[in-house]
Amino acid sequence: MRLDKFLAQSLVDRRKTVRTCIKGGMVEVNGVVITEPAIEIDENSDIIEYDGKVVDFAEKVYYMFNKPAGCITAKKDTVNKTVFDFFSDAYMNGVFHVGRLDKDTEGLLLLTNDGEFEYKLMHPRKHVEKTYFFWALGSLDDKDIKHFEQGVYIEQGNILAKPAKIEVQKRGRYGEYKHEIPLKNLNNIDPKWYNPPVVSGYLTITEGRKHQVKRMLKSVGCSVIYLKRISIGGLMLDKALQKGHYRSLTEMEIKKLFFEI
Repeated sequence: MRLDKFLAQSLVDRRKTVRTCIKGGMVEVNGVVITEPAIEIDENSDIIEYDGKVVDFAEKVYYMFNKPAGCITAKKDTVNKTVFDFFSDAYMNGVFHVGRLDKDTEGLLLLTNDGEFEYKLMHPRKHVEKTYFFWALGSLDDKDIKHFEQGVYIEQGNILAKPAKIEVQKRGRYGEYKHEIPLKNLNNIDPKWYNPPVVSGYLTITEGRKHQVKRMLKSVGCSVIYLKRISIGGLMLDKALQKGHYRSLTEMEIKKLFFEI
């Protein structure tokens, strides 16, 4: 196994950071300082030291996490709860999140210590589909849907998002659907006085721009009020997995994702 791959899988740092540390003379193999990240090592017999500490080899792990709203996708934060705070009983040395979900976004988040897995899922050239369920204030007509299918301009018309798939589920007024929208007292809206149009549906994208789903819907006049990622590639969020809970991916799920990417 390559030295940088071993350290990326066994340490907190990603491979890019690990390479810098190796080149800086922070790594020893069997007592000898090594500065070449690509050197091959035997993870079962060689003694690897990183910054003076022996590194134990970590087996690859793959977790499915049902992220609740209100926590951020980060390792540590001095103010907010992070997704890693839900893994207190798991061995998380070297584990990192694959992509991100906004603080108020729920749903499927993958975590792993496998850098190759992350690269293949997240790299733009791989075009891995990610599907989100949304509720938004506003309306979507056939013209808007066509725009999504052809690619819409976001960020004040400066960026063209790649063509996406959109499937509208429900259209109507907030008063009709307020009991279905998984939010309480949305901006204190009282449908007796203010009953805005709402729309729900599924949006599938192949990119990972910051706030992309929200920005795409905003470009056609919709304001997202609820967002949940339900799938990545062919992997669906386990409906039995409660918010804030996680489980390991099955061997079949891992193979399916690797096969697709």
